[in-house]
Amino acid sequence: MVQLTDIYEALSRVIDPELGADIVDLGMVKDVRIDGGLVTVKVALTIAACPLRDQIENEVIRKLKAVPGVMDVEIEIGAMTQAERTDLMERARLRAREQAEPTMVHPNTRVVAVSSGKGGVGKSSLSANLALAIATQGHRVGLLDADIWGFSIPRILGLGGERLEADSGGKIIPAESHGLRVVSTGLLLDDEDTALMWRGLMLSKALEQFLRDVAWPQDLDYLLLDMPPGTGDVQMALARLLPQAEMVVVTTPQLAAQKVAARVADMARRSHMPVIGVVENMSGFTTPEGQHYPLFGSGGGEELAADLGVELLGAIPIDPRVAEGGDAGSPVVVAEPTSAAAVAITAAAKSLTSLLPPIADDGCSARLTLVAEQLAQMG
Repeated sequence: MVQLTDIYEALSRVIDPELGADIVDLGMVKDVRIDGGLVTVKVALTIAACPLRDQIENEVIRKLKAVPGVMDVEIEIGAMTQAERTDLMERARLRAREQAEPTMVHPNTRVVAVSSGKGGVGKSSLSANLALAIATQGHRVGLLDADIWGFSIPRILGLGGERLEADSGGKIIPAESHGLRVVSTGLLLDDEDTALMWRGLMLSKALEQFLRDVAWPQDLDYLLLDMPPGTGDVQMALARLLPQAEMVVVTTPQLAAQKVAARVADMARRSHMPVIGVVENMSGFTTPEGQHYPLFGSGGGEELAADLGVELLGAIPIDPRVAEGGDAGSPVVVAEPTSAAAVAITAAAKSLTSLLPPIADDGCSARLTLVAEQLAQMG
């Protein structure tokens, strides 16, 4: 007599070739009926017109007919609901993160993806200056320009004439600027005006190469990624390749920008990537006389942080010296450390490292030392 457990065991060996997991674990098997030697299976595909339908059907029939007592197999094909598809994709992403192959980024390196829902919010300038501000705290910091199309980190850091080279083992050596270890597509091209006409798969492959073929120092405390805007291939690849990655969301005070930024945070949640906090950039302009003008509105960053249940790490004012320093290859945190923008970025960096201390400083021994110090102060 055919047993239901034997049927499900056989179905668990049917792998969805696109998602890389079995159809039982993915929730695609909706019903199994046994009538003597006839087994009827109801399978829900992600979409009714799934191009892999025939392949999955054939695999189900082949696996079930190998079960003793099964004489015939009938398959009823249906389509998942939107809620079921969402649940399936979240499980698939979690599985991909859990089974991620090692990269050259050490597991103890804190990985922070500086992200935004759209372009034009000053994310690249903020990424560079935030990395420098963390480095001034005495931490070892790397900066990966993951905005493959729209790279700007080399110019911001004054690396226009630098090119990446490989070591004797064929690994790419990061460039150095202001104490940061830096990798960017712009450091592979002879001319920064060259347009990269790459499709999505090439973008994710480029990110994969930057993580697996770059000799990132094994003692890096932090690796910041200047992410491309939006929720596309690079973002999804990062969630799969670096399970330890966490996200900082950049927005402007404008309500419309805050709503767009919420989408990238939603992508992080669905990809099981923690959101550390929010940085509000272009947070008004203050004249030398002290008059403040909220040119892009107000409250967007604070509202987004509240909606996400995270901290507002900082509000960075509009400061012409940010753009001037970026164009000159001398970021404001280094060139004008006492300027309003530099002070605000430095404070945001301290908030970030306080919430996300280096792993070496966050272990059990470090916590016990901190407790001991606190008890000594009390005594």
